[in-house]
Formats: sequence, C-alpha cells, structure tokens
Amino acid sequence: MSNKQTNSEKLRAYVGREAEALGFDLCQVTLPDLLSDAPLRLSQYIELGRHGSMHWMKDTAERRSDPRVLWPDVRSIIMLAMSYTPVHDPLDVLDHAEKGAISVYAQGRDYHDVIKGKLKILAGKLAARGKCDVKVFVDTAPVMEKPLAATAGLGWQGKHTNLVSRKLGSWFFLGSIFTTAELKDDAAEADHCGSCSSCLDICPTKAFPAPYQLDARRCISYLTIENKGPVPVEFRKPMGNRIFGCDDCLAACPWNKFAKSASEAKLASRDALIAPDLEELATLDDGSFRKLFMANPVKRIGRDRFLRNVLIALGNTNDQSKVNSVIPHLEDENPLARGASVWALLQLDADEAHKLAKSALNIEKDPGVREEWERAIKFHATRVVK
Repeated sequence: MSNKQTNSEKLRAYVGREAEALGFDLCQVTLPDLLSDAPLRLSQYIELGRHGSMHWMKDTAERRSDPRVLWPDVRSIIMLAMSYTPVHDPLDVLDHAEKGAISVYAQGRDYHDVIKGKLKILAGKLAARGKCDVKVFVDTAPVMEKPLAATAGLGWQGKHTNLVSRKLGSWFFLGSIFTTAELKDDAAEADHCGSCSSCLDICPTKAFPAPYQLDARRCISYLTIENKGPVPVEFRKPMGNRIFGCDDCLAACPWNKFAKSASEAKLASRDALIAPDLEELATLDDGSFRKLFMANPVKRIGRDRFLRNVLIALGNTNDQSKVNSVIPHLEDENPLARGASVWALLQLDADEAHKLAKSALNIEKDPGVREEWERAIKFHATRVVK
C-alpha cells in the first residue's frame, strides 16, 4: 500500500470521526463523475415541464448535471446526512382541520443555517489536515444532492424521488463538501423499495405520474412553497390543512421504522409550529409573520403566500364559524390573499359569497381575484338551477 493511499485513508477516517462529533449521522464519499443517468433524468424532467415555475432548474441544468462544471478542481465529494426524524406522528395534525400542518423540516430552526455552519467547521478541519481546497453546499447551489448521495451510498432515491436510508428512513437533510483532496469513494446503495408503493398511494394530489417520477406542479410542497401565484382550484381541496409543505409521502415510507429521533437540539421542533391554530395565523401582518417565523424556513415565502395557504386551509375546515377569520382578507392589499379569501368564503358560506360578489366586482381590478368572485356567482347560479 502506497503512502498516498495510506494518507488518503487516514484523511477519510478523520473526516468521518469529525463529522460524527459535529452531529452528522452519515458521512460517505463519491466522485464527481459518477452521476450516471441523473443528468438525463433531469433533462427529461425539464422537457416535460414538471419543474413548473422553478425556472432556475433549467437555467442551472448544465452546472447541476456535472459537479466539475460547477467547480473544475473538485476531485472528491463528501456527502453528509443529519436526521430530523420527528418524535410525533407528522400526519396526526391532518385530523384536526382547525390546525395548520407545517412540514416537519420547517418546524424548527432553518436547517440551512444549522448544517452550513457545521459543514464549514468540518470543511475547515479537512482543508487544514489535508492541505486541500474545499467548498460547502446545502441546497442553495446547483448541486444534484440526492443522486450524489445515492452514489456515495447514503441511501437510494425511492419511488417518491426522495432519498431513503436504511438507517434514517426518509427523514434527513443533506449537505456536501466538494474538495480537491483525492478520497476513495464508497459503494452506492442498492434500491430497497421492492414492490412497496405506500409513498405513491398516499399522495393527496397524485403528483407521481409513475414510480420514481414527480410532477412538481401537482405536489403540495411546490404549490404551497415555490408557487408564487394562486393555487390551481383542483388542488385546493386535496391540500386540506397543509399550509407549508407536505409530509405524506415521507411519513408513509416503511423504512422510517429504523429511523432514530433527531438528536440535534438546534433542529428540534418548536411547539408553536407543530400544529398552529389557523385562525391565529390568519391575523398575522407582515411584522408578526416575520417575528413568528424568525430563523425558520417558512419565512422565505413571505406573509402573502403563507396567508394564501392559511386561507385555503380555513376554507377546507367546513366550519362556518371560521368565516369571521376569512372576511377581513377580502380587502387585503395583496391579491393572493384576496383571491384565496374569496374561495374560502365560498366553501364556508356560499350565500354570503354570492351576496358580496357583485359589489366586489365593481371595484376589484385584479383579474385573478375577479375570477374568484365570478366563480362564486356561477356556483350560486348552478345551485339555483338544480
């Protein structure tokens, strides 16, 4: 065995020990040229338009498809995972329509901040020990983290397209360190989904055209987070009380039975965000929204998109007493909120929606909101005919 190999192995072992000390649950190595068919799948995904309004995916496809385009000097890629397995059943809140369902990953401190800080510490130690250059990434650069993690052996991309680990189930964050150090790569993990289709069957909006394929335009996580416009009408009822993301396909994975609860205190859920009251959320102005979601992933969609989601959830409660939380937003400054409030009012009190519709149309200028009011009029006309 050469000195070079011995030093490389020692450096690899050192990185693994330091990663564990920093709270990472998995640490594996891959090489920048092992992405296999992932770039082709990305190209097909974009061609089919399944990325929706996430135009940055098309704009960065070349860099995303080859780590060496992103950084020509990279020789090895260290992929790391940190568990955020919840201690509670994340789907319990779906049985309580008056509460808002916020995805588990967004119930605590923003993982970008927590993990990136730890990655920088680890990368600094690697650079000093290995006398090499490093770059760190956490979901904020054109890096194909899931395919890279799969080639590194952290897990495999399940039928829901998310990474699944035999040790962590579906509940973990990914981060990467690109380095000029030459480290031996780990073996890729085989697919262990078998004939199971639990993640596909549970999806409320049928966002999976086929196993291992996702149409983001139908995904509640996309609709509530990335989507900047009104939520298409066909998906509003299936959204239920999901107001930021969706955990259904992750929670359905049988491999979760092997996952351990997250031990990283800084990622722990905040009680206020596990199942917040929808009526209280509907009272948030911009300032109170920022205060509640300070240092939290929800903050990035802003108060208006978040309120859109909350109002749709209120409309899905089938509780007419919630009307008083909806009506004030018929005059909200933001058309997203106004439009969602019209829809919510129509669900809760169709007669009241019809009564207000004509006068509202006389002053409403936004075409999207006008369409919502016109829908209320048509709905009433249909009921009269019946």
